[in-house]
Amino acid sequence: MATAGFAVDERQKIEHQIELATRAAALVKDETTVQRFRNFAEELKQKLLRMMGRGKVRARAYELWEQAGRPADRDVEFWVEAERQIEEERDQRRLSDPSDKR
Repeated sequence: MATAGFAVDERQKIEHQIELATRAAALVKDETTVQRFRNFAEELKQKLLRMMGRGKVRARAYELWEQAGRPADRDVEFWVEAERQIEEERDQRRLSDPSDKR
């Protein structure tokens, strides 16, 4: 599947950028520049988390669509339901383990 390959490539690219920004922050002496690199790395981490979340939602929505017999024109319905289920699972994990930040 071409989309999965693209997601893996994009993830690797973002992880590499995070690593470079983190290394650069460790090498720079100017505190303002260090903070900019750290902020950039944090923004990239958040982007990566969002990207990975979309992959989970996409997979769940596809699973729900298949279970429903692959009906046409209901993609938004399955996407919203997948988001709801994943958020509910995340909330349950947080309740059982408050230190879980996912």
